[in-house]
Amino acid sequence: MAMLLLCIVNGRETKRAVHLAREKVAKAINCKAKEIYFTSCGSESDNLAIKGICYKNRERKNHIITTKIEHPAVLHTCESLEKQGVEVTYLNVDEKGCISLYELENAIKENTILISIMSANNEIGTIEPIKEIGKIAKAHKVLFHTDSVQAIGNLKIDVEEMNIDLLSMSAHKFYGPKGVGALYVREGIEFEKLQDGGHQERDKRAGTENVAGIVGLGEAIELAYKNYEGYKDKLKNLRDYYITQVEEKIPNVSLNGDRINRLPGNANISFEGVISEELLYKLDEKGICASGGSACSTANTSPSHVLMAIGANSKRAKGALRVTLGMQNTKEDVDYLVENLVQIVSELRENET
Repeated sequence: MAMLLLCIVNGRETKRAVHLAREKVAKAINCKAKEIYFTSCGSESDNLAIKGICYKNRERKNHIITTKIEHPAVLHTCESLEKQGVEVTYLNVDEKGCISLYELENAIKENTILISIMSANNEIGTIEPIKEIGKIAKAHKVLFHTDSVQAIGNLKIDVEEMNIDLLSMSAHKFYGPKGVGALYVREGIEFEKLQDGGHQERDKRAGTENVAGIVGLGEAIELAYKNYEGYKDKLKNLRDYYITQVEEKIPNVSLNGDRINRLPGNANISFEGVISEELLYKLDEKGICASGGSACSTANTSPSHVLMAIGANSKRAKGALRVTLGMQNTKEDVDYLVENLVQIVSELRENET
């Protein structure tokens, strides 16, 4: 009997903990708790949102609009749907990585069911005009999904004000645990589940809940927005200081993405005459972590699809270094990074001549 009571109590506690986490996520993006579905990560959330909407509406509408600079979780999902007969329009971006609202509106057709455009780019940090996109989508009665994996914790997202119908997030991007994410779906929007099994997540995502991960996600998103202004200002100041130092001390560099309208901790710079793989190896020896493009494709030696889309040539794309600054970084860290970059870039360029 004691064991039975213990199991009942633990079951109720975990249920309450998951519900509380759901409420915290809902509060952070201004939606209802019942509009939040927990997943394993941002990629699953993207798949569930895009495929779920397309499968549910396959008999009457089969056209979706996205961009050429989306995360692979969106691009590969769209490519998969194309093989199944779905028509996909891939919007161009300008040299800063921003879409044209005019091009977006002109791309909408009678059979357009979904627009999926990321809130901010994971490689170059450019922030898209999400509120304006939402307004266009609503005016044309087209659903709007945004991959906000990079944005949550770094930007304030209000799904009501921005007319967002579906939104993806991943806990580890705002200092939560890895292996847990969430999907917001506006109440009343029908979508097909992708995973069969039990009736978890209101029969939309079968599988035992990752209770510890979900609780961690809820706590992390609450803390992220509790300390939002100070965190954002700190990262923006460090980012701008880093970019200024690199441009002043290293010749022939190019900033990728919008100089102002970018994520607070993101800096993507191309170094002429340098291959990022060699640069990353040298930085790693100094205890410095960075990436040459998307953190999800570090093993891919092809030029970044994002940099190619903004008009960079192959050499500039292959010489790009993405630095992401976080809450524990300091001005001293940036000075150490720049000091080593000056030396390493100079050595690598000398070896090429």
